[in-house]
Amino acid sequence: MTALYRLAGASLVVLASCLPALAADDVSGVLEGIRAKYQLPGISVAMMKDGEILASGAAGTRVLDMDIPVTVEDRFHIGSDTKAMTAVIAGTLVDEGKLKWDSTIGEVLGDEIKDMNPKLAAVTLEQLLSHSSGIPSDTDEMIKIYFNADAFQDTAAALRLKAIETMKGLEPKVPEGSPFQYANFGYLIAGAMIEKAAGKPWEQLIHERIFEPLGLKSAGLGAPATDGLYDAAVGTRINDDGSLTAIPWGVAAGVPPVVAPAGDAHMSVLDFAKWGDWNATGGKSPTIVKPETLAEILKPRVTTPPLPDPPPGTPGQGEYAFGWGVVNYDWTGHPVLTHNGSNSMNLAKILVDTETGVTIAAVTNLPGKDADAALNEAVETLYEQQAK
Repeated sequence: MTALYRLAGASLVVLASCLPALAADDVSGVLEGIRAKYQLPGISVAMMKDGEILASGAAGTRVLDMDIPVTVEDRFHIGSDTKAMTAVIAGTLVDEGKLKWDSTIGEVLGDEIKDMNPKLAAVTLEQLLSHSSGIPSDTDEMIKIYFNADAFQDTAAALRLKAIETMKGLEPKVPEGSPFQYANFGYLIAGAMIEKAAGKPWEQLIHERIFEPLGLKSAGLGAPATDGLYDAAVGTRINDDGSLTAIPWGVAAGVPPVVAPAGDAHMSVLDFAKWGDWNATGGKSPTIVKPETLAEILKPRVTTPPLPDPPPGTPGQGEYAFGWGVVNYDWTGHPVLTHNGSNSMNLAKILVDTETGVTIAAVTNLPGKDADAALNEAVETLYEQQAK
């Protein structure tokens, strides 16, 4: 679970100049070369600007060792790229006056969670959404909460409150240098605060306030494929011996419901790009939150600490907003919004350039370093092509 949700932006090591020229709209041929190079089951990419798809393509198969061609319409799990959506849901409640960015856990959830550690109770929504609260990255105790015999014995909203009750004695500790610690549990708590303020489950809110207004018709939660059908991209588990196993259906193909606000959405790469494009254009159409609220969400809040050998998808250094990494790549020339998402069986990457208006979304049904390198190569290639 510790590697399920990583923000995007690892340094790219393959030069786009080494790749063949892109077709005007269909980049499937280029993607097939990348897919074969990194031995991915499937890959899909879309580039969008101002509501228009500039390029898209898909290559490979929906399911490992099956001949079911993947398409740009296929649903993929996007993992922690859900976090930015959770932040926008919070923004809608800020606009309604039901939450504030400086609302504390204790103020919102104190009636449900008694005798909370005072330092935990003082953590703000802003700190939770920017991973700067002092709540650590997934610990063994947290993982036991996500994966346990009672993980499916109640509603997701009730499970979130139970999880916080279990961890209410936690004393947040902010590390020296940078307060940034990537914390899925922080987004679990933010989800519970959102539910309390709205009086509705987070699962209902993401449909009502993100998927439906934006017309993300392929979007949903949990495993992308319908039980019993191979109608979407199926994630691939890397076993301890290095072998691969496709995991098509059920709870094992998604993430535990309790931690869904941290990363359990799925959608097609076209809808994924549409979501990015909405952010790139300042959220003007449709108006889900006020422009100034979206600006707050996208504003860098914390500098991420230098990482000499970052794990797949994690930048060596950058900043973090609410559910977005902010990274200045050599090949962009200026900071862009970016994030990775994974449920340890898939990998999704999105780049949003608010300066040029370009969004690039890339997905694959394989996790790990090879998948990360492949998506990095695809994103850089498309970005440099559109800049010409």
